[in-house]
Amino acid sequence: MSGKTALQIVVAVLAATPVLVGLEGVLSGPDFLDVAASWPIDLDSHFRFLSGFFLAIGIAWYSCIPDIETKTERFRLLAACTFAGGLARLVSLFAAGLPSRGHVAGLSIELLAVPALVWWQSRVANKAAENAQLSGA
Repeated sequence: MSGKTALQIVVAVLAATPVLVGLEGVLSGPDFLDVAASWPIDLDSHFRFLSGFFLAIGIAWYSCIPDIETKTERFRLLAACTFAGGLARLVSLFAAGLPSRGHVAGLSIELLAVPALVWWQSRVANKAAENAQLSGA
């Protein structure tokens, strides 16, 4: 399996989380988190908005998979958005305390795995550019 194919598979697997969790958040609101249903309407609205954004980012990650070696700018923009979300989650960790395991896993992916994916995609893109140059394309 090539590095490109492996990267495509990893991105496909990881992008499933924001798609599925975002969709569930849009449909269920904060109730999705198994919390008592006494939140203000504005919190419900904000939660669903952010869930929609999370869903859109997941779909956008899928748009990088075909020809992933040519999608560097999009890949890095999505990575920056995801990393920024991880930084916000880190602020929450320090301000409000340790969240559930699922949120800690998300934090780890956002702050550790995503930068590694950017590095990996860069290597795949550079290799593809070198191969194209050697073949005279």
